Amino acid sequence: MLAFASMNCITGAVPITLVSHPQTPSQAIQGIDVLVGVTPGDTLTLAFVLECNLSSICIPEPRGSRCAGGLWRHTCFEAFVMAGEGPGYHEFNFSPSGEWAVYGFRGYRDGGKLETELAPRIVVRRTPNRLELEAQISRDFLPQGRPLRLGLSAVVEDADGVLSYWALQHPPGKPDFHHADSFAMQLARP
Repeated sequence: MLAFASMNCITGAVPITLVSHPQTPSQAIQGIDVLVGVTPGDTLTLAFVLECNLSSICIPEPRGSRCAGGLWRHTCFEAFVMAGEGPGYHEFNFSPSGEWAVYGFRGYRDGGKLETELAPRIVVRRTPNRLELEAQISRDFLPQGRPLRLGLSAVVEDADGVLSYWALQHPPGKPDFHHADSFAMQLARP
């Protein structure tokens, strides 16, 4: 499934599959899988794999590692991380361009961009039929508490500019990655 060698050294890494929101199907995408793990040093590692003919989607051009806003308007991968039952959580956006953003929320959509000098580590690989993105999030970025609840998601822009929304689980109605029902994975920290 995943080609990232760094994930092989994480004990108990969990593979999961994202599902498309019923209102935003995509015929081009064959699937999006994520491998999730936490290292003994408390680094959260996420390896996203999008399988499709990459010429059928828009992928942001490489720009290097830097903080940027609005990444969800194009193809990007996301993680929402909550300690215990919240209500506070962090949102992480990872673009195939190498750009990233971190947001902090006190409750449902109540917050904003976090200023930080600590960049998550992002590695991107492409083949004609596969886009892989591995992101490593330092413990300094993670909300404090055990266990963590995760909402994992992806926004994929097709060649016509149409967005499809993918997540572990979707709440009723329009796509909403911030909704409590989207935090569908529980992850114990080492």
